[in-house]
Amino acid sequence: MTSQSRSSSVRIIVYHAKQCDPRKCSALKLKRHGLIQVVYQLKRLPKRAVFLNPFSEKAFSPADRKRIETYGLVALDYSWKRTEEARLIPLMGEARALPYLVAANPVNYGKPTKLSTVEALAAALFIIGYGEQAEMLLSKFKWGLGFIRLNQERLDAYVKAGNSSEIVELQRKFMPQR
Repeated sequence: MTSQSRSSSVRIIVYHAKQCDPRKCSALKLKRHGLIQVVYQLKRLPKRAVFLNPFSEKAFSPADRKRIETYGLVALDYSWKRTEEARLIPLMGEARALPYLVAANPVNYGKPTKLSTVEALAAALFIIGYGEQAEMLLSKFKWGLGFIRLNQERLDAYVKAGNSSEIVELQRKFMPQR
């Protein structure tokens, strides 16, 4: 079930925009378990980290691993109703959009690209070879490991990509044809 896993873990920082119900927020639950750091001010984010941002022009890929190991992985925790605000954030690091994946969380189950913060973080970790850390995050949710099962074929393919261009090519085969 896991990709090749590293023995250490990646530093994860989440910018929390305080737009969700704190009792249902996946980022705050991960913080309560001591698995991530949450910040409430943009200036507290690491300057050279990789930022998961659905509006980025560049796709997340295994090529981002070294930068993440050095500077960290950042997620932006916004309500899906207000994600347009993420476009306005001036980020100092490298912004990346995750490839095509399907949500397993109860609110957006089965919806493409509507991932919760924990799903986005786990997908990124899995793609860069930190499968055990990804599973640790997901294991804190009843539905969590279902995310990997639902996306197993996609995740296994993305792990083998060399760069962002290959990810874009791969995701085309997983996206429904219109």
